[in-house]
Amino acid sequence: MVETLADIGGLLEADGAFEGYQLVTVDRESLVVQRGSTSAALLALPSLWRDEERVARAIASCGFQGTLLVCLGSHEQMALVPGIRRQSPTTCLALPTSPEMLGAMLGINLDTVETQMRAKERGQLAERYRFELGELIAIANAINSERDINRLLGLILEKSRYVTGADAGSIYVLVPDLETEEKLRSFIPERPEGARGPQLLRFEVAQNESLAIDFRSFTIRVSSRSIVGAAVLRREVINIPDLHDLGRHNPWGVEHDRSFDEHTGYQTRSVLTVPLINHRDQVIGVLQLINKKTTPGKPLIGSDFQTKVVPFDDHSVELCKTLASQAGISLENALLYNELQQVFEGFVDASVQAIESRDPTTSGHSRRVADLTVGLAEVVCGEERGPYGTVVFNSDDIKAIEYAGLLHDFGKIGVPEAVLVKARKLYDWQRDMIVVRFDYIRQWLRSETMRKKLDLVRHGEGAGLLQALDEALAKQEDYLDLCVATVLEANQPTVMDQDRPALLKDIANQTYIDPRGETLPYLHNHEMQCLSIMRGSLNSVERGQIESHVVHTFNYLCSIPWGPRFGQIPKIAGAHHEKLDGTGYPNGKTSMQIPVQAKMMAIADIFDALTASDRPYKKAVHWKRALDIIGMEMKAGKLDPELVRLFTEARVYRRVITEE
Repeated sequence: MVETLADIGGLLEADGAFEGYQLVTVDRESLVVQRGSTSAALLALPSLWRDEERVARAIASCGFQGTLLVCLGSHEQMALVPGIRRQSPTTCLALPTSPEMLGAMLGINLDTVETQMRAKERGQLAERYRFELGELIAIANAINSERDINRLLGLILEKSRYVTGADAGSIYVLVPDLETEEKLRSFIPERPEGARGPQLLRFEVAQNESLAIDFRSFTIRVSSRSIVGAAVLRREVINIPDLHDLGRHNPWGVEHDRSFDEHTGYQTRSVLTVPLINHRDQVIGVLQLINKKTTPGKPLIGSDFQTKVVPFDDHSVELCKTLASQAGISLENALLYNELQQVFEGFVDASVQAIESRDPTTSGHSRRVADLTVGLAEVVCGEERGPYGTVVFNSDDIKAIEYAGLLHDFGKIGVPEAVLVKARKLYDWQRDMIVVRFDYIRQWLRSETMRKKLDLVRHGEGAGLLQALDEALAKQEDYLDLCVATVLEANQPTVMDQDRPALLKDIANQTYIDPRGETLPYLHNHEMQCLSIMRGSLNSVERGQIESHVVHTFNYLCSIPWGPRFGQIPKIAGAHHEKLDGTGYPNGKTSMQIPVQAKMMAIADIFDALTASDRPYKKAVHWKRALDIIGMEMKAGKLDPELVRLFTEARVYRRVITEE
């Protein structure tokens, strides 16, 4: 029979039935027996197991993941065991007992402990996987929603370091080697379809938790001798446990440039390099992580590089590969988005150039209107009170306003060029025809005077009548000079004075005989209509053609699939000539029907039209006078008072003019 701790210890060491058990420690109150590498049993006498604190320390000192507490004692003492609360699995064994009972008790209970440990480990592992899966999903959502290349690269690197516990890292992006490409063209003018030209790796972003980095972008050639180059060419993960021991394990044949470490005092040890591959199975970059830490979040100092840096384990590699796969696709999407954005920006710029080539007199107007409208929109966003205190424009809204401003006059491409550039009331050819007509009338009057003088001479009339004819001709020629001067003055696009309409009417009532013998007026009806324009240079028909540019703009912009981000652009640009009181065009919309962006653009458009110095049909007015005119339009109920106030008080106009 087994009656004491000494009996149990001797039995464990001598009895073959207890093979697999190992006696670890023994003293007068307890002994520790180990089975396997993870579980053990603490067999304790009542003097120990009745003391909560002492037994807790004894269990902790065992150092095993699972420790079974076996309470030994008499049958009477065993009755106290159920009332004792323990954090460790607990059982009891009354002494004396048989070796068979001791073996059965240890075997069954340690099996139970190990089963519980495995269940706990599986639960922890499942919880870890759930956490990591959640993190990967969150990271994927974050990087998928980011379109800015620099922020995306920083986010990819930050999250990769987070899931692997890396202290530092960097990202390289593959870019074309244009210089080498140009040289190759002279030797290989035609490359097979789908072949990629020579590439460079551009160092785009770097992060280091232990060292402040003076980051500078640079490029390196793709070489099998460099770690990142080998990852690109091999299209595989390169996991180096310790760069300081690279000579012993280097199946890739790579070299490490130690200049950075030598210059900064940093030690690059464990390195994980993963190629970033897009959905077309092309390598587009490289993610490199440096120094996996045993205590993530804490910087490495001094000897930490030897004691707290470990190799990237298989689990970290798998996590990084999973993240890199998503990152490669996200980076490719961002690059494509950026490329499309550049193409679209180029398209908008080309459209503006097309507008200005049709109407060079308004060169720069579209850009200035866009700048002014964006400036006013930014001021509106900063308002916390008033009618626009709740209006907020996000980055897409601001970009839509900019595009609408740039393209607001694109419909002018559908207006006759002669009307667009008409600087005076008459086209130049019309003015020249009138001048030539008066030259003919002058010669006709002279011929008529000469004919009359010849008739007088034939009839023997005296010199007095001949002189009278000369005086009459001189007066007629003076009148013709007045007619020409009046027409040329009336042709200017300035406001007509009160006397000129009557004088023009008198001129139009005069007649002459053309070479075919027809009696014609000095000025035709359509010429009189143009010269009688009270202000500006356009008649009603031409003004209608000019105003139609808004309709052309709206229809043109509606034909472009803007998508939800920029879907408001046609409505904004198509309403910039509408007035709050319904007197605008093309649809006579009132305040509630006009988008606020169009109301802002109306102010910007008027201000630039007034202050622009490149209009041949008018002189630029001073910016203060332009604000006065805008103020009068506001008081007349045509412009939004609050927007005019913000435009003026915030001095938005300074974006395009200099205050003097």
